[in-house]
Amino acid sequence: MSEETSKKPMTDEERLQLAAKLDKELDQFINSREKRSYTDGWPEDRWEEEMAKHPFFMTKAPEPGEELSPLMKGLQQLKYDPEENTAQELAEAYKEDGKWHMQNKQFRLAVWSYTEALKFNVTEAEYKSVLYNNRSAAHFFIKNYRSSLLDAQKALELKPDYDKARWRAAQCADHLNRYDLCVELCDQVLKAEPTNAQALELRKKVIARKTLKERDERKAEQAKRRKVEQFARTVEQLKERGVKFEEKDALTNEARLKPRLAPLEDFIVTADSNGVLHWPTVFCYPQFLSTDFQQQLSEELTMEEVLLNMFAEPMELDEDGQYAAHTVNVYYENRISAIVRKVDLKMKIKDILKEKTFYVYEGTLTFYILVKGSPYEALYLGETRTPLKLNK
Repeated sequence: MSEETSKKPMTDEERLQLAAKLDKELDQFINSREKRSYTDGWPEDRWEEEMAKHPFFMTKAPEPGEELSPLMKGLQQLKYDPEENTAQELAEAYKEDGKWHMQNKQFRLAVWSYTEALKFNVTEAEYKSVLYNNRSAAHFFIKNYRSSLLDAQKALELKPDYDKARWRAAQCADHLNRYDLCVELCDQVLKAEPTNAQALELRKKVIARKTLKERDERKAEQAKRRKVEQFARTVEQLKERGVKFEEKDALTNEARLKPRLAPLEDFIVTADSNGVLHWPTVFCYPQFLSTDFQQQLSEELTMEEVLLNMFAEPMELDEDGQYAAHTVNVYYENRISAIVRKVDLKMKIKDILKEKTFYVYEGTLTFYILVKGSPYEALYLGETRTPLKLNK
């Protein structure tokens, strides 16, 4: 026979005591847990920044190369997925991207967006003309004038009455100095709008520039022709005088007559309208290891006249006043035979050049000036070359 045990009901006071005990134990449990801050939400000091990264709250597109959130990647895949969109829808998506980049002055990205849009087989001519015109505008802003012109012309092929494309093509032609094309395009603009001030001004400016360019080209051509004629005249005079050059092709190759020394390099030997030769000339002073230059020395001058002119004022390096037309000797060197020869100061330059031992090197006459009887003259003659006697 089982013994039945009955439970005594809890009084209100006992219930309150139990509830208090449970509350106390729960507080103890919570307080015993590790204290950690909540990291899954948006930081209080950056919540606006974090919110702007969410696709639903974005106000600007991610920058190129910026990491995208999974949700943004998914949205982009939906936007550009060829299985989810028609060719027209995809073209429109890239067209809108291009528009956004243009508004934000990201012109290179705009070019890329419009290029992507043009890849899709959109058959509507007017729609394609808009894409070409928009890409033309993007090219224009980054000064790709040739590409901008080509795109504007394609837009006009698809839509012949596309005024914006025609005007941009005219501007590009101006930047590319394609004067005739620019005038032609301006004429087309003015045919539809005779009072278009911009087209009238551009046409006037381009015609003036074309006229100036043609004038400059004629002058350049005349200068080139005169140069050719002068060289032929110079060669004729050099042959007539029997001038000898170390370079065998000096009379057939103008570059061989060009002096190599910087002060003389722009002064090639030339014959004037009277047939007189003018020579680039260097005078060397072994005593001072220095040089003087005469860029156009007339062959009709005697060496004495040249010296009188050179020493009309004292040389800066000649502190003792030794150098004068009557106190110096002048020599030239024959590099082929390794000899020097003294110059007769009464002889003209053209007669000195006729001597059998005188050779011109690199289109330049070279003479050495030393004080008569000086140690420097003896050193120059004794250690460098064997002097020849002057032919009378």
